[in-house]
Amino acid sequence: VMESGITLIDGGRLYYRGREVADLAARSTVEEVAALIWTADEAKAPTLFPLEPLVHSQRIEDVSPFVTGLPPVEVFQVLLSLSAAEDPAAYDLRPAAVARTGARILRLMTNVAAGEAATRIAEALQRGWSPGDPGAAALLGSALVYCADHELPVSTFAARCVASSEATPYAVVLAGLAALGGVKHGGEVELVEAFLREVEADGDARAAISGRLRRGERVPGFGHSLYPDGDPRAAGLLSLTAEAYPESPAVSLSEAVAGEALQLMGERPTLDLALVTIARTLDLPPGGATALFALGRTIGWIGHAIEQYEGGSLIRPRARYVGEQPG
Repeated sequence: VMESGITLIDGGRLYYRGREVADLAARSTVEEVAALIWTADEAKAPTLFPLEPLVHSQRIEDVSPFVTGLPPVEVFQVLLSLSAAEDPAAYDLRPAAVARTGARILRLMTNVAAGEAATRIAEALQRGWSPGDPGAAALLGSALVYCADHELPVSTFAARCVASSEATPYAVVLAGLAALGGVKHGGEVELVEAFLREVEADGDARAAISGRLRRGERVPGFGHSLYPDGDPRAAGLLSLTAEAYPESPAVSLSEAVAGEALQLMGERPTLDLALVTIARTLDLPPGGATALFALGRTIGWIGHAIEQYEGGSLIRPRARYVGEQPG
């Protein structure tokens, strides 16, 4: 559909700008991966993400209490719209300026999710979501890196379409969030959460999966069309989670479900199951798994916006008319 220099999916492996994502998740910070995707240079991370906390406007401070209790992704949508109206620098669509705007957007979203001012993204989420577990920051950071981009799923394509009109990066991210909320994209995370609750209630992973198959229902969280041999993002994150929290009931549950799904369906876990496993392991707040997905993927949306702005072309496909002919 279009060219991109950000993500390569090849041979069941995933790369950002030629770097294998598994290596980035293990060795690089979220900020470094954002700088890599946006500028092709990890070393620019300290400039893009200064240690000084992001200061919110009075309008955002005034509105924030009224969105308390909404799912995090919906709060992102409300507050990003307000912030866009107060950020005239966002209209500067040169690559370096868009990267700076992207950093402001990502830090705002982190502040919203964590409930406190962010200096370093993964650490802020850990303090807000798992304050008693400093080790959670590494796992959360790895999850954000694995979520950062995935070529052209519907949310990224929507984001690029909006960028092609030369709307601001805020509009690009809002478009991505709107698509992410659909049940066939980010909404899959909520389906996995419901399925795992069903397995817990049955007390038998095999019976829960078999019951869905008998009823002709889909088993969410398994099988990805781009990865016949298994989603490397899920494999990497589930391995990291099991390594860090070997005694976690959530890890045991996911392993049991994954084993039965492989035997009964020949399918392996997707990123959605891995995110829910992390959320359950770390006892994240409601909507935390989807918020983690959205935060990570925002990095990719900004990267694709930079590419689209640089290309300067408007995405305007044609439809094949199949209706009644005139006359």
